[in-house]
Amino acid sequence: MSRSNKAKKSGKNGNSEQPSVVSTGEMGVDAETLWQAADKLRGTVDAAEYKHVVLGLIFLKYISDAFEARRATLVEELKADGIEGERAETLLESRDEYTAENVFWVPPEARWGNIQDHGKQPDIAKLIDDAMYAIERDNPKLKGKLPRDYARRGIPAERMGGLIDLISGMAIGTDQARAKDVLGRVYEYFLGKFAAAEGKLGGEFFTPRSVVRLLVEMIEPYEGRAYDPCCGSGGMFVQSVRFVESHATQNGNRKGRKRRGQRDISIFGQESNPTTWRLAHMNLAIRGIEANLGEQPADSFVRDLHPDLKADYILANPPFNVSDWSGKLLRDDVRWKFGAPPVGNANYAWIQHFIHHLAPPNGRGGGIAGFVMANGSLSSGSGGEGEIRQKIIEADLVDCIVAMPAQLFLTTGIPVCLWFVSRDKSGKKFKPAGSDRRNQTLFIDARNMGTLQTRVLRVLSGCDAKDAPPADSDVGKIAGTYHAWRGEEGAGEYEDVPGFCKSATLEEIQKHGHVLTPGRYVGAAEVEDDGEPFAEKMQRLTAELAEQFVESDRLEKRIKTNLEGLGYGKEPGS
Repeated sequence: MSRSNKAKKSGKNGNSEQPSVVSTGEMGVDAETLWQAADKLRGTVDAAEYKHVVLGLIFLKYISDAFEARRATLVEELKADGIEGERAETLLESRDEYTAENVFWVPPEARWGNIQDHGKQPDIAKLIDDAMYAIERDNPKLKGKLPRDYARRGIPAERMGGLIDLISGMAIGTDQARAKDVLGRVYEYFLGKFAAAEGKLGGEFFTPRSVVRLLVEMIEPYEGRAYDPCCGSGGMFVQSVRFVESHATQNGNRKGRKRRGQRDISIFGQESNPTTWRLAHMNLAIRGIEANLGEQPADSFVRDLHPDLKADYILANPPFNVSDWSGKLLRDDVRWKFGAPPVGNANYAWIQHFIHHLAPPNGRGGGIAGFVMANGSLSSGSGGEGEIRQKIIEADLVDCIVAMPAQLFLTTGIPVCLWFVSRDKSGKKFKPAGSDRRNQTLFIDARNMGTLQTRVLRVLSGCDAKDAPPADSDVGKIAGTYHAWRGEEGAGEYEDVPGFCKSATLEEIQKHGHVLTPGRYVGAAEVEDDGEPFAEKMQRLTAELAEQFVESDRLEKRIKTNLEGLGYGKEPGS
């Protein structure tokens, strides 16, 4: 029997503030120091695998911290009830007392104190494997989903011990840390660092926060079934649940914002990479997010684990331009309603897979998908892609296309686009009813948005905002434009903005040969007239040019003089 009715619930409070960097004070150890210790493992562990070593240990520390926090609370409860001695010890080791509070039961051999005490021993890797096995054994939800291969990796005990010592200083499972989602932010920080370190391989499990936040803000997954068939580490799901927690109210409206938690949304996903599949389970488990990611990792094309699912929301970042996707085996697949995708490129296989799994119109709206895709998908005609795109457009499924700026991804500098596909453009899903968008598509050109955070990475402003991103932020402007176009209450009136957005009719798209590149539709931005008369402007610019010519001559002479002083630069024979 649990005593949970006497204890205040200690689960996540749904705090919507999610800064991208967790402070040393909150975590108990400098994040960069911990990263450097983790990065040292690259010498002994394959670059694509060492993230699982580190994040597995952080997960182990978290559930142990949460267990000890619940244990400390239980001690006080027992004292208050006059229960001591052997009976108290029995209750302190009662599994129900922890699981009733949504805290994982951690058996003695898996508790962090035991791991730390043996951190310098030669067999520490085996002890960690045994701890992971014990946790899986006693927590059925985690069975088969934790890394249990530390011993076979051959990591030197001293390096493992040093990493354990650093992680021991992290305060990540306490009630205060859980309320601030410190571990979630630590995971996000490390996932980004690992993705950057791995380069191209990082894209297999991590989608940048800017992109995830924009997708979620645009399609607004308030309630229903959310699906990602290539879910990586589960970032789309995490952001979706945050959205529900920060926007939903008790009566289902957007305003008021009392949090209801995850009960409004059911999560379905799939991931083919076994280690990434386990990473997704850990990433969701630390936040208390329940999800159906299938009983095992599997390829969504060859073995669809949710064949009958009709999702209300699909968010995905599929791998771009994949040639080895088993296309030859799937020529007559039921999903290819608009034509069999080319064997050498999976882009339109993914697009049709998403459409296949969208919920049909039901009188109150239908399913909507938002996903990342290579820019080539907007205009390619090879392998029958042009004909497939034309049929999808003629079926009035394409709701919005957003051209994104370059350098948003750690794995590639090339620009990408966002597709938004909707089963129902009637506006009936909104209360009051939104705009009837049938036979129209919104094009947004966001290529000039974003700010360089590093030399190689661009971010969109507003992606770290509390609650809704500000209207003047990059995310707020793009999402707000889409919401206004859909006629949502409180979103304002939509109007075309040259160079940024254009609502195009089906006839206009047909005239452009069913090419969906936003630049073809939005046109050039209007140049503001500065009020300076043309004659005066030409006189001023000509004078400035003359001054620049003079300065150019002066610099040229100075460079020649300096070169001659070094014995260079003289004309031959002079």
